[in-house]
Amino acid sequence: MYLLLHLITAERMHNLQEVRKQLLKENCKYDKEATSEGKQSFEDISDSEMKHLIVDDKHGIIYCYIPKVACTNWKRVMFVLKQGEPYQDPSPISRDLAHVPGGFTLLNSFPRIEIKARLKHYTKFLFVRDPFVRLTSAYRDKFEKGSNIYFDNFTREILRLYGNQPNPPHISFYNFIQYLLDPQTERELPFEPHWRQMHRLCHPCLIQYDFIGHQETLQEDAEQLLNTLKLQNDIKFPPSYDNITAPESLSGWFRTVPLVERRKLYKLYETDFRLFGYRKPDELLDG
Repeated sequence: MYLLLHLITAERMHNLQEVRKQLLKENCKYDKEATSEGKQSFEDISDSEMKHLIVDDKHGIIYCYIPKVACTNWKRVMFVLKQGEPYQDPSPISRDLAHVPGGFTLLNSFPRIEIKARLKHYTKFLFVRDPFVRLTSAYRDKFEKGSNIYFDNFTREILRLYGNQPNPPHISFYNFIQYLLDPQTERELPFEPHWRQMHRLCHPCLIQYDFIGHQETLQEDAEQLLNTLKLQNDIKFPPSYDNITAPESLSGWFRTVPLVERRKLYKLYETDFRLFGYRKPDELLDG
């Protein structure tokens, strides 16, 4: 009975992957300009735009990490793989160690001809999340908790522009949305990775990913991926506990955001919604 259930689950997860990849392919074909920002092929992606692609040559893996989508835990896994056998448990690896600058080999560190060879032969994966839930999680983590780095780099300026206060304790969620919608934000610098659109970090219309995981089915997807990589008996994906933002809580977060700005925000992240199969949040967008 156990074996039968395992086979049924494996088939269901495989079929789900095929649906996700086909949906991505169809949407990329539907609106090439919007999804690729004018880029026609992989050759149009600059080296700096590949800095979220981590390479593990030993296992033949490329992981595109997206902040606020289980990336700390996946970096823990990648860190353990890099250390080699016998593989240690990824869970105790500290967050600081998982995010240490220069701790991983990035795809853009190789010559172009070697980059193309790795993209052709390695298993490439990414994990995505409901775009509005991801934004809310980013706000909670970076502004509500009062990160010193983000206070110095972003909070003071956001408060000056939208908070009508020179230096209160923290910005509101609405102030954060105002900042994202301000055209000047994008003109000055590309969006910070914690709120940059997922397709702009990983280029899924120009790089053919072998596996697309979702935060909403994280543990199941992680198990399936480790099976695909033949690592299921060696590594257990760490459980996720902190800063879990549920889709059901969105209405509470967005109640302070006027309808017209909710609709503008959706347009800003619409490509992510479409590419990765997330439902349009009509309950937030209908007057």
